[in-house]
Amino acid sequence: MSTTGVPVFDKTIQKTNAWLAELQEILAWEDRQQAYVALRAILHALRDRIPPDEVADLAAQLPILIRGVYYEGWHPAHKPRKYRHKDDFLAQVAKEAPALEGRDLESVVATVFGFLASELGGGETDQVRALLPAEVRELWPRPGL
Repeated sequence: MSTTGVPVFDKTIQKTNAWLAELQEILAWEDRQQAYVALRAILHALRDRIPPDEVADLAAQLPILIRGVYYEGWHPAHKPRKYRHKDDFLAQVAKEAPALEGRDLESVVATVFGFLASELGGGETDQVRALLPAEVRELWPRPGL
């Protein structure tokens, strides 16, 4: 059954719902909205830390609806941000998602990074991982593990 009458939109809505349901299950959260908030905040923090050409390369791998969320509010001037420490990355996630207060952000970020790696495969995510500072890279599952 078509929701929008436009097959490509219906497919991306279905794919996005599947991603959020899977992420919600992996995080063992009862609220799918929280899974969305986490994914959005982490994608934004990641997007703002990598060079603009890699932002576009990663975006091309995302489902259309999630790609829109990824680009939402992006201003490429003064990017990438130059922080080098894990705490800076986690602070950016917390700023993007105050609703996650009280959650173990380090664990949430590592889970979302692992989810992205499994959904998108190795090529692009390995490139993105390699661009991150060592402390942030520690949160991303190592290729092949």
